[in-house]
Amino acid sequence: MQKKNIWIGLSFLLACSLTLKAQYTKQDSTYKRCFVGSSLYLLGNFDKKDNPEYVQLNFGYRVTPKDVISIDFKRSVYSWPIGIPFGPSFRKPGGNYSGHARILAPTIGYQHFWWKGVFTSVHALNAFEKYMDADNKKLGNGYTLYLNFHLGYQFKFFKNRFFFEPALGCSYWPVRTKVPESFKLVENKWPNYFIQPGLNFGFNF
Repeated sequence: MQKKNIWIGLSFLLACSLTLKAQYTKQDSTYKRCFVGSSLYLLGNFDKKDNPEYVQLNFGYRVTPKDVISIDFKRSVYSWPIGIPFGPSFRKPGGNYSGHARILAPTIGYQHFWWKGVFTSVHALNAFEKYMDADNKKLGNGYTLYLNFHLGYQFKFFKNRFFFEPALGCSYWPVRTKVPESFKLVENKWPNYFIQPGLNFGFNF
């Protein structure tokens, strides 16, 4: 599912490569203060084998033309350690949890534009997790703090009504509590960080 999302995002990026445009200025008649958005990771919900039940909704406000704050809501289900890298180990038999985890993650973020559409951002995901065993019985609740860092470029379309933000990101979780022992046995084989693309899009108003 994750590899599929990467290829979809890259294809979309190439198709839109002619739309490069300078970043906002307050004098620009198309300048918009607010936006709502989501992520192309929603397409992963079409994966019948491992449906992540992914939901993401972003609300943002441009404090200045270069500085943006956002409040996001994310929800997902996963059944393997997030730190597993792409490659032969991904989805390898025996590498999954003996169950799954459900995440509800209210998120706060800050984004800064440096030159034209080039930006960096940091997001703090407060993930409240529910752990379930293979029989779908609850094992307990936990909490994880995910810090996501991105370097990307914003493309604008239709007089700045819509945007797409492909990015290279790193997710790191310095705080993780009350993980069931059966989950820890699998997680301890992998690092507490993961490199992945950012594929956000949105509508400005």
